[in-house]
Amino acid sequence: MLELSIKEPETLKRVAHALGSDVRLQIIKLLNEGNMNIHQMADTLGIPVFTTASHVKVLEEASLIHTELRPATRGAMKVCSRNFDDIHIELNKRDYTSQQKNYTLEMPIGQYTDFEVAPTCGMVSDERFLIPEDEPVHFYSPERSKAQLIWTRKGYFEYKFPIVIPRDAEITSVKLSMEICSEAPNHDHNWPSDITIWMNDVDIGTWTSPGDYGDRPGKLNPTFWTETTSTQYGSLKTWKVTNEATFIDDVRLSGCTIDQLDIANQSYITIKVGIKEGALHKGGINLFGKGFGDYDQDINLSIDFV
Repeated sequence: MLELSIKEPETLKRVAHALGSDVRLQIIKLLNEGNMNIHQMADTLGIPVFTTASHVKVLEEASLIHTELRPATRGAMKVCSRNFDDIHIELNKRDYTSQQKNYTLEMPIGQYTDFEVAPTCGMVSDERFLIPEDEPVHFYSPERSKAQLIWTRKGYFEYKFPIVIPRDAEITSVKLSMEICSEAPNHDHNWPSDITIWMNDVDIGTWTSPGDYGDRPGKLNPTFWTETTSTQYGSLKTWKVTNEATFIDDVRLSGCTIDQLDIANQSYITIKVGIKEGALHKGGINLFGKGFGDYDQDINLSIDFV
């Protein structure tokens, strides 16, 4: 769907002009049936090729259709396709500053879109082990959607968070929080791990986890897990990127700013949690979901905007 607002007058005028012609409306109707080149449209409509090309240019400038050059018997031909099924025009100018100024989404830890893991590695739900331990290929299993604790000695987990905020919103901060700790055999409170966060492939900073905690059961852990000698809980950490810098638990972590993340040109934010190849402390990662550890949350992304 193409969404337009009176707050974007130039775009609105281009679209209105493009739709204000019977011929151009007929062209859009033809493209409902499938892609066509300019000669095919001219023949079907019974008008000159030059005239058809002029109408196509208007529709293209309004972003209502897409054109591309493809090889033809003689040179190249311009093939046209329709961009949108629907157009929504907002005529009432909303004051977003007086409405909601925050967008929050929780991502289950098993919903990663990419990963790289190595033993020791595994995952469990709040009922059982989901995959055989220390066999990385099983991280592709659809069972991962049930995961409440995942771990790896090295590598990363990557997630994609859709952004659903007004198109003209100005983002003032992006916050990311998760319960996390190092990954040692069984557990070890003195097991540092340099854990890095990337947003849209930008390194926003590295935090050194002190250890892998297992001296007591996690507050949320199921019975079958509290009876093991494995990792039990982590630390709740919050990364925050602003227009000035990046912070972790309100302490400056790096000079990365929102502008560097290029969020305005994206429909989602890619979050990557991992251990760099050149890290000093390669102590692994444990990520906790709602059913494990001390904190009742998955990976939480929060965007403040005006």
